[in-house]
Amino acid sequence: TRYWRDWSSDVCSSDLFVFMRNWRATAIAAVAIPASIIATFGAMRWLGFTLNNITMLALVLMVGVVIDDAIVVLENIFRFIEEKKMPAKQAAVMGTRDIGLAVMATTLSLVVVFLPVSFMSSISGRFLYSFGFTAAVSILVSLVVSFSLTPMMSSRLLRTEDVGSHGGSRRGFYGFIDRVYMSMLSWSMGHRAVVATLAIVVVLSTVPLYKLVRQEYIPTNVDEGEFEMSVNAPEGTSLMAMEQVLDRLQGDIRAMPGVKHVLCLVGTGYLQTVNLSRFYVRIENVEDRVFSLGRLWKKTLEGRPQDAFTNIYSQRDVMQTIRARLKQQYPELRVRVGNLQTVNQGTAPYDIDLALRGPDLQTLHQYSERLRKAALETPGLVDVDTTLRLNKPEMRVIIDRQRAADLGVDATDVAQSLRLMVGGDDEVSRFRDDKQAEDYDVEIRLAGADRNSLETVSKLYVSSRRGGLVRLDNVVQVKEDVTAFRIEALDRQRVVNVRANVAPGYALADRLDLIYQHAEDLKLPAAYSTAIVGRGREFERTLGEFLLAFSLSVVFMYMILASQFESLIHPVTILLSLPLAVPFGFLSLWFFDETLNLYSALGILV
Repeated sequence: TRYWRDWSSDVCSSDLFVFMRNWRATAIAAVAIPASIIATFGAMRWLGFTLNNITMLALVLMVGVVIDDAIVVLENIFRFIEEKKMPAKQAAVMGTRDIGLAVMATTLSLVVVFLPVSFMSSISGRFLYSFGFTAAVSILVSLVVSFSLTPMMSSRLLRTEDVGSHGGSRRGFYGFIDRVYMSMLSWSMGHRAVVATLAIVVVLSTVPLYKLVRQEYIPTNVDEGEFEMSVNAPEGTSLMAMEQVLDRLQGDIRAMPGVKHVLCLVGTGYLQTVNLSRFYVRIENVEDRVFSLGRLWKKTLEGRPQDAFTNIYSQRDVMQTIRARLKQQYPELRVRVGNLQTVNQGTAPYDIDLALRGPDLQTLHQYSERLRKAALETPGLVDVDTTLRLNKPEMRVIIDRQRAADLGVDATDVAQSLRLMVGGDDEVSRFRDDKQAEDYDVEIRLAGADRNSLETVSKLYVSSRRGGLVRLDNVVQVKEDVTAFRIEALDRQRVVNVRANVAPGYALADRLDLIYQHAEDLKLPAAYSTAIVGRGREFERTLGEFLLAFSLSVVFMYMILASQFESLIHPVTILLSLPLAVPFGFLSLWFFDETLNLYSALGILV
């Protein structure tokens, strides 16, 4: 972040010098950047903000905004000195007063653009709360700087002889720009119908361009050089068998090109199940596997420039290769491959998470399996899985109520005997070791081979109220069956989640539409319903709230401009630039094959 902040400030300063061609004017305008940013730190401390990805993003974006006010004021003072031959001190007063209304209207309009973002109610709104206030404060500080520090420095540093020495603002390169602009303006004024028609076409192009751009919640094509995997084996898999499978998996993954480090964990997490493992995979640094001018220059110095064009691959390529190979070699495993979670929302690390809710677990299992199979056949969906798997082995005990009553055996006695022998009891007695002066708990439980044997469990004895013992298989029937590993609930209803990730080349929005269509094709009964959760829900909420924030910004800008210009028509003239700018934002996203997400939406908002 320090490098990016310094680099952005240096670029702004160098651009100013190229266009102003005067080091004094460049220094005056450049001072506005640190003055505004550093003053913003005080407000951030008062608001309890920290320097993080969101606040740094706001500061970096505002570097180009906070200098605008200073440049406008400085240019007008510069013009008063050049054209009206005023002394610098008088030009600073008159030039600032002449341009003050426009600068204030621009600054306040920018403030009301960013403030509504801070009050979004979704999880994204909590992240953007600091973004909106940091941006708004930096803009307000830039207004104070442009009305105080910039005129003061102009009155002290600008000189009449320096202003005229660079050839004037209407000669040379600037004269060429002036002539081109005036010719375009004259043509536009002479062909108003053509210009108006073209403007309407541009505005109407917003709809098809919006549909053309892929949409998602947060960018998924980020190449971080690392990703994670989760491997789920069938229920009942022992730790020893799981270790053997994981050893083979690690060997296969390490053998793939580009993989540097592999870390595997099993039996961790809040479930602590031995059939669920997690992988962390680290690949080569991005500088060593993508083409760049820096890599070309480095290889050229080494005498091997052709190497800069070889061994080109991305993180997504490695993830796709691992996903395809594991699916082919280990079909019994359920594998998920995805980026590390940079924004943890407390939900499953899947792009799509659809919840099926209803009263009956078996019915939910049937519908979820139908939906899972439909998702598997849907292009663009990978790592399809469900949270309900009826594959956990169990021994099911069915009591013969009539015989148990005849023999004086209660169901509680049956349950108590099975609990002691199969489940175990750690509070049977205490053993005193006099040599060690220690007490130990005495536990009782059948040995592993016996408690896993259906025949042995059936031969257990249970006490009878009539006296004596009754063999268990005289009153119950024990059979092997499968059941769910766990039963989840949402809104006081049993729930099954169907989850999937979005493959490269596709986006969250269009895949969500297909999932919704598959859910409608199930034709669920009245007692069953569906709901999108996780990233999909936040995507829909964030998109709607961004549109609301954008609408509020337009309304607030109109109110501020109307009060500043004391006119109801001039604000409309100014605000017409908004619908003309938005299509080109969508066009740039489509041209560079990017998606409309949380961060690109901020760019369009700016």
